[in-house]
Amino acid sequence: MKVKKAVIPAAGFGTRFLPYTKAQPKEMLPIVDKPTLQFIIEEAIDSGIEEILIITGRNKTSIENHFDRSIELELELERTGKTELLREIRKISDMANIHYIRQKEPLGLGHAIYCAKSFIGDEPFAVLLGDDIVYSKKPCLKQLIEVYDVYKTTVIGVQEVPKEDVNKYGIINGKYLDNNVYMIKDLIEKPSVEAAPSNIAILGRYIITPAIFDILEKIKPGKHGEIQLTDALRELVKSEAMYAYDFEGRRYDLGDKQGFLEATVEYALRRNDLRDNFLKYLTEIVERETKEELLDEIASGAEEN
Repeated sequence: MKVKKAVIPAAGFGTRFLPYTKAQPKEMLPIVDKPTLQFIIEEAIDSGIEEILIITGRNKTSIENHFDRSIELELELERTGKTELLREIRKISDMANIHYIRQKEPLGLGHAIYCAKSFIGDEPFAVLLGDDIVYSKKPCLKQLIEVYDVYKTTVIGVQEVPKEDVNKYGIINGKYLDNNVYMIKDLIEKPSVEAAPSNIAILGRYIITPAIFDILEKIKPGKHGEIQLTDALRELVKSEAMYAYDFEGRRYDLGDKQGFLEATVEYALRRNDLRDNFLKYLTEIVERETKEELLDEIASGAEEN
């Protein structure tokens, strides 16, 4: 059975980006001039996904507005002859069949996925986390779908992370096969450095079989009283084979300010209309800072003498 449906959890509070996220979804943070969530939806579509369910919460109406038609804006762009912008705006609302359901309580990622049960039915499905975008020649999700097409079971997107950072991620315990594929034996959510079985981290992309829903329905809340997806996957691996794929691409953690800034700078530098002037500006900043540091060192040395 082909993977045709995707779930994007987007119900979190985004506390690390307050005060912006007091009234605006973190998933709508712009990378230059495009919302984070649009990058993720474009990846899903470019991977062959036909229907998308976004799990939302309170204060997330701007997500629905962004992917809906804006007749007044379209008429104004048409009237003023801004045909290129008009095509871009219409493309957003025509990208895919997008559905929405609200997670009424913040009960964890596993609970958010469980909210998609009736939408998914008895099909394998993709999960793309709203905090992660991946820049790659072949869409990250498409890479996972190709692995799924071989093994016909759950596939999790992973990459290596520094050992000192394993406590920030779900970590797999697995056996390397070939072609960047691991057979998973177990998964641990945010282990200590000492307890981590590897430094292979789960990074925001999944293909999951529908058997996960029976587990999510029965599983007990874990840390902070939340239903963790990793805990459910630990149960799933006991009853069916599960694989991880070390995907190719530059992954950005947009739940983190450093990751957000890196994505903004690097995506700007990839754009022909921005690259030259922006690179010149960045170079000038570095030269100015270096010059000021050198002058400070010279002045400090003169004072000591």
